Amino acid sequence: MSKCNYCAFFSRACAAPDWRAYTDGILSEIDYWANKLGKIDVPTIFFGGGTPSLMPTNYFAEIMTRIHNRFNVAPNTEITLESNPGTLDATRLDEFLATGVNRLSIGVQSLNDDELRFLGRRHNVADAMQLIDAAQSRGIRVSADFIYGLPGHTAKTVEQLCRDINKIGLTHCSMYELTIEPTTPFGKMNLKMPSNNEMAEMYNTIGDTLALPRYEVSNYAIPGNECRHNQNVWDGGAYIGIGRGAAGRVFIDGVWYEQLGAKKRFEPMKPNERAVEKIITGLRTTRGLLLAPDIKNALNIEYINQHPELLKIVNDCIRTTNAGMLVLDDILLNAVK
Repeated sequence: MSKCNYCAFFSRACAAPDWRAYTDGILSEIDYWANKLGKIDVPTIFFGGGTPSLMPTNYFAEIMTRIHNRFNVAPNTEITLESNPGTLDATRLDEFLATGVNRLSIGVQSLNDDELRFLGRRHNVADAMQLIDAAQSRGIRVSADFIYGLPGHTAKTVEQLCRDINKIGLTHCSMYELTIEPTTPFGKMNLKMPSNNEMAEMYNTIGDTLALPRYEVSNYAIPGNECRHNQNVWDGGAYIGIGRGAAGRVFIDGVWYEQLGAKKRFEPMKPNERAVEKIITGLRTTRGLLLAPDIKNALNIEYINQHPELLKIVNDCIRTTNAGMLVLDDILLNAVK
């Protein structure tokens, strides 16, 4: 419906979408991959990016039916729908659940109405709580996204946010540091942002206060409630990206391919390129990644040995320490050849 003030992701605001044409494009891509890969098993499906909860549920059901017809979708397949408060009422939520959705990811972003207006969100706190309550009462898995590190935020602000989140009873949430991208409205506002040290203090406060343990740099969950779809991506597994702006990594006959949705790209990757990607995503997780031969070849072992305070190797797995997670971007610049 509109772009938020911080959003640099690919999405377009559209007053009157042609849902028929959009759906036909998605169906065409599903058929393309089914013809290329055969009737493969699909352990996770994730509807994300933009606001998929705006989609009329009859078109959404068509997409789900085509996936079931062309692939093997197990009864325990994780099917996530990203949503924004105000775009789903109880009736529409039930219609999405009837198609097989069993996990709802809600873009809450803040539990303060003034902050929501500042961020450019279209909902208020009451809208968000209403959607969370409706989803929880239906027994599906619920996750919520929040943003911290806004101008004026301190560790105390974030501590209170975490205490408020704890009261909601979520089994999964994402805590994203506000990053100012130059192409966004915020990028043109000359905002006075917290310093790096203040941001680090906020990050540590989340770990100390939130009732959910961290399992990835920005994600927290009760064990067993982690997002399986994202874990597969971070662990270097294969996945297909469908739709404009979507990306995938497809593995065929021993070769990895970089793939973009809407048939924009399908190109073989060099083994070292894919290994570097696995390091970048794997070190985001608290469990790290296995030191397979391709990973070892891409790592700067000398740097790793020189910085045991940032990285540790345990049982042939490499992962960051708590201190290392705070400077992950810097580690990735130095730990990869």
